[in-house]
Amino acid sequence: MEAAAAANLEDVPSVDLMTELLRRMKCSSKPDKRLILVGPPGSGKGTQSPLIKDEYCLCHLATGDMLRAAVAAKTPLGVKAKEAMDKGELVSDDLVVGIIDDALKKPSCQKGFILDGFPRTVVQAEKLDEMLEKRGAKVDKVLNFAIDDAILEERITGRWIHPSSGRTYHTKFAPPKAPGIDDVTGEPLIQRKDDTPAVLKSRLESFHRQTEPVIDYYKKKGIVANLPAEKKPEEVTSVINKALS
Repeated sequence: MEAAAAANLEDVPSVDLMTELLRRMKCSSKPDKRLILVGPPGSGKGTQSPLIKDEYCLCHLATGDMLRAAVAAKTPLGVKAKEAMDKGELVSDDLVVGIIDDALKKPSCQKGFILDGFPRTVVQAEKLDEMLEKRGAKVDKVLNFAIDDAILEERITGRWIHPSSGRTYHTKFAPPKAPGIDDVTGEPLIQRKDDTPAVLKSRLESFHRQTEPVIDYYKKKGIVANLPAEKKPEEVTSVINKALS
């Protein structure tokens, strides 16, 4: 693997190499950060995580994507995960933590990570802590994207999409010229099935049930920062920067 990677560097344009080197030099002076992002669907985690990732030179660990990648690459853990999935079982917490452990060996994770969508339960949080402890590390901050369910409901259930172009509208914040109709083609708009009030309600219920205890677990360690997730993205970004400085 190492040799192959080295050979490929010859084909990388100099500009890209220099850009990456400069990025790594800039990153080397940044403090290490191990962050967990917690928040219900639509709370803005997806908007903020790339900004945090770039600012602090962290790697973004989305456990669902990592699982799929491990299965595709047929890593030892990926093979085990596939066996579980094929039987219709949930992938065990130990396996997921193992996959995170593997990912942390990559150079891009040297300065730390952003974990998104994990841990979802207190047991997962404990296993994550154990694994990090073995590496002589710990979670530095848990960013809690706190937002009222009613605001989320307005945000999410107001979203409508023009399926063929992907254009999105919002009944309140960015309405189409004519209700339910795409501005450009005049075709009808649809709502994603995840964006309907009934589905959102059940997703929020399971989020609160599972995740509130996880937030309490980290609160006892004094590392939770509550973010005003209902505010404008740039305001949330500045609160995050204060919390991480």
